[in-house]
Amino acid sequence: MALIEPRTLKGFRDFLPAAMIPREKLMEVARRVYRRYGFVPIDTPTLELLEVLTGKGSEETDRQMYHFIDNGGRAVGMRFDLTVPLARFAAQHIQELGIPFKRYQIAPVWRGETPQAGRFREFVQCDFDTIGTTSVVADIETALVIHELMHEVGVHRFQIRINNRQVLTGLLEQLDLKGSSTAVLRALDKFDKVGAEQVSKELTQAGLNATQIDQVLALSAIRGSTEEVLSQLDPLLKGSDQGQQGIERLRTLCGAMKAAGVSEEFYRLDVSIARGLDYYTGVVFETTLGDLPSIGSVCSGGRYDNLAEVYTKQHLPGIGASLGLDRLLAALEQLGLIPKTASAADVFIPLFDAHRLNDYFALASIVRSAGWSAEVYPEPKKLGQQLKYADQRGFKIALIAGSQELDAGEVQIKNLASQIKTQVEWRTNPDNLVDGLTQMLRVQNDLA
Repeated sequence: MALIEPRTLKGFRDFLPAAMIPREKLMEVARRVYRRYGFVPIDTPTLELLEVLTGKGSEETDRQMYHFIDNGGRAVGMRFDLTVPLARFAAQHIQELGIPFKRYQIAPVWRGETPQAGRFREFVQCDFDTIGTTSVVADIETALVIHELMHEVGVHRFQIRINNRQVLTGLLEQLDLKGSSTAVLRALDKFDKVGAEQVSKELTQAGLNATQIDQVLALSAIRGSTEEVLSQLDPLLKGSDQGQQGIERLRTLCGAMKAAGVSEEFYRLDVSIARGLDYYTGVVFETTLGDLPSIGSVCSGGRYDNLAEVYTKQHLPGIGASLGLDRLLAALEQLGLIPKTASAADVFIPLFDAHRLNDYFALASIVRSAGWSAEVYPEPKKLGQQLKYADQRGFKIALIAGSQELDAGEVQIKNLASQIKTQVEWRTNPDNLVDGLTQMLRVQNDLA
């Protein structure tokens, strides 16, 4: 029988422990932050009826969607994000959930796009959303969660770029471009990537005249502090109720962030931000890294007040954002912020004497009971071989004890990075081992 070459599909990946451990840690951080703000977990199916998914994101996401006819003859699609399934979920379950409903979901999604650095066809999104309120309070809280999330994952040079679709919509209404809004917003969304000249060409192709293009580009070019941006927007949108509402919501949001202690170095108003998806109606967010802006936004989102209207007559406005797990991990790796480890355990316990298994597992039990993780090596190989295994997997500490040490009720605690070691008696007083490990792990963290 011919062997099948083991390989993965283009745009899909296996995750070895060294890659999976930081992924799980990042997801744990996201869960911790989301729960801190009162968000609760949900899950939705990988497959949805095709009619649930199509026409809800953009023409591009429709083209990229994986879809097929299932065994029951139904047209189904694999979710391309977690927001559209959330709208269906809310319409189906909101009566039992009540409003406002705050949820988070961490799960894979699929898009058949061209793979590139930090972008794959299967990737994980870490979403959080508030459903059932148009209050600016939910806008403010979304911005605060993004800010806290970035700090918690260890990124301290970032910027949350904030805009409001009402500002853009107001300008388009004043320029009599409401019918061209989709083309204009998509062109604007490329402003940072392609520049004013290319955006101008796209706007010309969309049917805008020179005066209209100048006005759109003038809006996009506004820069400065929060107050400077807002003061420049006011005269541009003086005759637009929609635009003025957007300005006022931005003013309220930024004022609340300042009151919450968020430094303006971490956010700025950027009226060129449009977000490419069609369903956004209000505030929008994109988060870029100060040390690696080229990787794009690592946490994006915004307000979508009409997304659920195709599923229910009940008005279910929503707002949320998504942490781009894979893109952020790619960035953290480039920045050297991901420690190399292939082990989920803190403490390694070499096995010297197979006849003393009970002693080794007693040691492991003390370690685990104190809140650390421990792994006992399964075979009594030479110590050098066992410590090589520990080094390859990034263990921090080893507990070394041969038959003589075990007879004496002693164990050597060894810091595998610094080679510092200490001997403790543990049999009659397990707290000696716990205290010794605490001290050694503190030294390890200081060295790191």
